[in-house]
Amino acid sequence: MKAMVWTGRVLSGLFVLFMLGASVAPKLMGMPIAEDTLTGLGWQPGNAFWIGIVELTLVLLYLFPRTSVLGAILFTGLLGGAMATHIRVDSPLFSHTLFSVYLGLFMWGGLWLRDEKLRALFPWRGS
Repeated sequence: MKAMVWTGRVLSGLFVLFMLGASVAPKLMGMPIAEDTLTGLGWQPGNAFWIGIVELTLVLLYLFPRTSVLGAILFTGLLGGAMATHIRVDSPLFSHTLFSVYLGLFMWGGLWLRDEKLRALFPWRGS
């Protein structure tokens, strides 16, 4: 049981580090790559900062045990929107469009492994 919880913490940690380093920080620091990427996806200039604020808020909700499920649910919506954006601009399927699915699997997998109540709600059932 301890191994499962620690594996969940590692998966959650990797998800959080990725979100903070590769998504939130460039947007909040005003790095041109963040704005250029979003503009290339059809977003209006100036949205990167506010999307970064939303992402940071969701990371914080996900990190705290009392709000982690809420954070994951809200993050799922954000990831769905990112996926829809990539579908709209006809991005490559496996490297761009489905990347939100990969992130969602890390996020929910980590939470499921570290949260006993979530495992009880969504049990893994064998045949």
